[in-house]
Formats: sequence, C-alpha cells, structure tokens
Amino acid sequence: MLHFWGLLPLGIVVGLIAAILGIGGGLLYVPALTLVGASPIQATATSLLGISLGAISSSFQNWRSKYLNTKLVILLAIPAMLSVGIGVAIANRITENYLLFGFAGLQLVAIYLVNWRKNLARAQQTEATKSVSLPKVASIGFSAGILSGLFGVGGGIIMVPLQRAFLGESLKASITTSLGAIVLISGVGVTQHALAGNVLWLPGLLLGVGSLIGGQLGARLLPKLPETWVQYLFTGLLISLAIYMIQTALS
Repeated sequence: MLHFWGLLPLGIVVGLIAAILGIGGGLLYVPALTLVGASPIQATATSLLGISLGAISSSFQNWRSKYLNTKLVILLAIPAMLSVGIGVAIANRITENYLLFGFAGLQLVAIYLVNWRKNLARAQQTEATKSVSLPKVASIGFSAGILSGLFGVGGGIIMVPLQRAFLGESLKASITTSLGAIVLISGVGVTQHALAGNVLWLPGLLLGVGSLIGGQLGARLLPKLPETWVQYLFTGLLISLAIYMIQTALS
C-alpha cells in the first residue's frame, strides 16, 4: 500500500536532486514510486503528472522573462504529442519486467547524454541559433514523445543535448525550450495514461508539489557545489537506481 503523505517530503528530495543535477524528475520519480509500492506502469504514469507541474511552473517563469522560444516549443511538441501515444501503448502492452529493464537502461544512457551535454556546452560553438531544420526538429520531438509515454520521463534528457548538437542552440535556450515542450508532452501522456487507469492522482500531486519546493532549494544550492561533486553524485545515483530497477525486475 502506498504511503501517500510520505511522498511530499520524497518529492522535495527528488526536486532538490533534480535541480542540482540538471535533469528532469522522471529519472528519479519512477524508482521512488516503485519503492513505495506503485506498479511499474503506475509509476510511469504518475511520474508524468509530477513532471508536468514542475514544467508548467518553470515555463511560466521563462515566458514572463521572455526566454521562451514559443515557435520552437510548438515545433518540438507537435511530433512529440503525436508519438507519446506510441510510448503509452507500448508501456501498456509489455510486461512489467521489460519495462523495469528498459528504464534501467535509460538511466545508464542518461549518464552519457548528460555528460555529452556538458561537453557540447564547453565546446566553442556560435551562440546564434542555426536555421531550424524541420526534419531534425520533428525527429527530436518524435523520439522524446515515445520516451515520455513509455518511461514516464519528460523527454528533456534527450531533447536538450540533441538541440545543442543539431540545432545549434545555447544550453540555456535548449533547457527552456525543452521545458516548454515538456508541458505539452507530459499533458498528453498523463491524459492517455489516465484513460487507461494508470495514474495515481494523489501521489502524483504530492510529488509535484514537493518537487516545486525542492527545486527552489536545489537552484539556490547548485552554485555553491563544485561541478565534479555534482557529476559524481549524478553518476553514482543513476547507477544505483539502475541496479535497483534491475533487481526489482528480477525479483
């Protein structure tokens, strides 16, 4: 049985860690939800609800500050909103063990993608955005949508580095655009999972509210931490969670 009210402080911790590591909460929400008793498909669906609350808050602030490229957000979100149903359909049809194994693999891939993102940020590239290639934008959004529906992640883990590599966006612009797209992607994902009866509403809301609090704390703590500490924490945490997911699948 889920310990619902314990998810509020858990959401604060997840939001804190996610803000420090610069990743979306989905990579941490799903293991946390399985830890307190949710099935893999419930954890995937409920994670998207928590993610959407954080993305809405961040994107509203970015929009008010005029940092949000709404045109690119829409171009990314449209193919993602079309493909998220593919991920949801796969998640509803595969066995729980395969879903857990797949999520563990995604966590290990995320280590590479985040480090790749950092290398791209350090590389000397023009800060001006290249002309938008619709096939590239559509491919990025389509891939993010499938991952979002299947694994309960927002899709930012893949959208940010791919925007840097193939669209020439700055790191800050990639992150804000990704968050804006996640608002729409996660909304569609939550709706489709809800229609399938997979969403645990109270746990998702508690995680989302807690994450908003933790995210503010993490944003204030991040500038005080050495980058190497953050990198080691990120790598160690995701490896540990991947091992946990594999052990859960095997058991």
